[in-house]
Amino acid sequence: MQPQIIVRPAVPSDFDDVARITRDSYLVAGYFDSAEHPYMKSVQQVAQRAAIATIWVAERAGQIIGSVTLATAGEAFADIAREGELEFRMLVVDPAVQRSGAGRTLVNAIIKHARSTPGIHSVVLTTGEAWASARSLYAKLGFQRLPSRDWFVPGTEIKLLVYGLAVQRG
Repeated sequence: MQPQIIVRPAVPSDFDDVARITRDSYLVAGYFDSAEHPYMKSVQQVAQRAAIATIWVAERAGQIIGSVTLATAGEAFADIAREGELEFRMLVVDPAVQRSGAGRTLVNAIIKHARSTPGIHSVVLTTGEAWASARSLYAKLGFQRLPSRDWFVPGTEIKLLVYGLAVQRG
């Protein structure tokens, strides 16, 4: 049995790992063909992101194995969040340990957090059309497609799919 996965807020000593995992995850998945792509460069600027957004990490046996960025309506990193919604973005798991439960653990922690946060009634996210494993995870956890909210990355033909989950107070 593998050691427990702990989800916690990222601290500055985690930022290099978060940048590496984000870069490696996106490249291995084929989302981008180069770490030099402008978006790839921006997602690796973890300290700047952490200054204006909430970043969590998944840690197992002292190793950072995943991360996610959280936002609510009106915050700098909110792409789709409306009033009362918690949005998560850039959910990544180190390619070396994918399918080990880290992604599921991060999403479950997000849902638990949303349930305990006053004023939050749902969790929303955006994912790519080709990202079948991510879509499968979200469906297994109860997220529903919100096709009326799908959108295109500005200046591209890349369509992003929106999912949501209503949360009940626990």
